[in-house]
Amino acid sequence: MAITFIRNVFVAHVSVIGLLLVFAPLAIAQQCTYSTWAWSVQQKKAVEYRTVNKDMRELAPFERDAVTGCSVCVQDQLELRLPNLKPFKVCKRIAKDVETNLRMLLEKGEPIKTIIGYRVGLTRGPVDRSGNRTLFSNHSFGIAVDINPEHNGLYTNCFQFGPKCKKLRGGHWRPSIDPLSLVHNSKVVQMFKRIGFKWGGEIQGRQKDFMHFSITGY
Repeated sequence: MAITFIRNVFVAHVSVIGLLLVFAPLAIAQQCTYSTWAWSVQQKKAVEYRTVNKDMRELAPFERDAVTGCSVCVQDQLELRLPNLKPFKVCKRIAKDVETNLRMLLEKGEPIKTIIGYRVGLTRGPVDRSGNRTLFSNHSFGIAVDINPEHNGLYTNCFQFGPKCKKLRGGHWRPSIDPLSLVHNSKVVQMFKRIGFKWGGEIQGRQKDFMHFSITGY
């Protein structure tokens, strides 16, 4: 009788442990972590740095891209390692296409020296009472990359590129003398457009972001 009782307790204990082992990975997979900041329009710098830890089921709509479903969570990102380039992250949902096509370009000798992908920050949208932006950039979801930023600047006052354009960041865009500066018929630009990205150099409006590729172009 005592032996049967002990056996039943042991079996129940093992069963509980088994259930914990089964469900533990699910709990880990639901965790969301990301570090972010907000761009201050008044101070013209990044402010309010913070790290967020939450259950993915608690994500607000603005923490997930409406088109791709990619979120700001680092758990949604995949690190890509390509020859002679610093590793960078993009959303897992687009990682295969991005990696496959970039590898082909590199094998063909395309001049790609720097790629920047996932980086979280509130850099878009309306400002709050403190003068800070309130919406995440496409980089925040891992659905945007910057190519050779040192040679492909972001310009404002630039409805059409010319002397009046004002460079905000990155290096000067000089396609006539710099092979690392991108143009509309560059193989890099054509590749990204083929897999569903838009090029920031073709943005309609006052900004031209020659380094930038994303689903919306911004």
